[in-house]
Amino acid sequence: MKKRIVSRVIAAILLAAVMITIMAGCDSNTSSSPPASNNQENSNVQSNNPPASGNQGNTTIESVDVPKAPEPAPEQKNTGPINVVWYPNESSNTHDDIRSEVGRLIEQVTGRKVNNLTTTDYTIAIQSIASGSADIAMAMGAVGYIEAKNKNPQVDVLFVNADKNGSLDEAKYFSWICVPKANADQYKNGGTYSLDNIKGQKMSFVSNSSTSGFRVPTSSIIAHFTSDKLTEDDLLPDGNFFKEVYFGQSHQGSAINLITGNADLAAFCDIELAPYIELVSGVENTVGAVYGIKPGADAPFDAHAGKDFVVIACTPVFNGPNAYNPKNLSADEVKAIRDLFTSKEVADNELLFYDATVEGAFGLYKKGSSYGYVLTSDSWYDPYR
Repeated sequence: MKKRIVSRVIAAILLAAVMITIMAGCDSNTSSSPPASNNQENSNVQSNNPPASGNQGNTTIESVDVPKAPEPAPEQKNTGPINVVWYPNESSNTHDDIRSEVGRLIEQVTGRKVNNLTTTDYTIAIQSIASGSADIAMAMGAVGYIEAKNKNPQVDVLFVNADKNGSLDEAKYFSWICVPKANADQYKNGGTYSLDNIKGQKMSFVSNSSTSGFRVPTSSIIAHFTSDKLTEDDLLPDGNFFKEVYFGQSHQGSAINLITGNADLAAFCDIELAPYIELVSGVENTVGAVYGIKPGADAPFDAHAGKDFVVIACTPVFNGPNAYNPKNLSADEVKAIRDLFTSKEVADNELLFYDATVEGAFGLYKKGSSYGYVLTSDSWYDPYR
């Protein structure tokens, strides 16, 4: 019994000692740090460690010393040259002044030097504008432009030459199929010229990337010979429609194939032959019109003055685009070029739009059929897709 009483006394003493120790610890913690304040604004004021700046509880973003983000670097202006590529048709010496004038105008509004790039093959020009090695391609055709855009969707229309009223309503040139005048009668059917007798002949095209020198004339031939169920491939050198097929690589080259007798008939367009020919009889750009190489024509026609040919098929074609690749041109530069080239200043520029009634006058387009340049969209060329 005594042992049990002693054990209880000892347990009570130990419990009391533990309680005293716990209470002492609580008093010590309470006195070492201030009580939490009900006012959050003042928490930093009473803190043993002062805030880094001011009253941290009320700090706003404007009063914090936050390092500013670096200013974005200004866009670097491209001061390198602008490369302008030309089809073989405008790469001849005959067009030297025209190319120089286009370069001068572009330099005028961009302040950048212009390099004119001449070519001997349509494919080179198309690949140049698609890849960005050329920034502008002048005087393209619809098909070549579409090929370039298929390679690079960033390629777009810069502007196009309008009709004589400054609109797109009649903004067209003409694709011809021609034969030598001496042999023209064999292509008549009932007193009018026809494509009926061209099968088995020697044919010259411009390039298979040419609109008026290939796509349009082959479409006309396929449409004429519906019962033959022709395809474009049938009209190529490996096809079975023509005896032989040549590509002149330019409209001038295709015409030379005709004039020299290499081909029995040839496709080319009115615009590209304009500097070298004159109307002998008939109505311009109609079936039956007779044209001749005029005296004093530049090479390669200088040795063929007086040679005549007859148009046996004539088809209107949408004026071809002048195109650009934005890789090396800013939006401001594109706008400045467009604004200038669609202005009256350029419309009155006689190296680009010339008066064919003036003796010896020559330029890129006849003023009588084209007022100047206007804007258009890519979709305008959908009929050739």
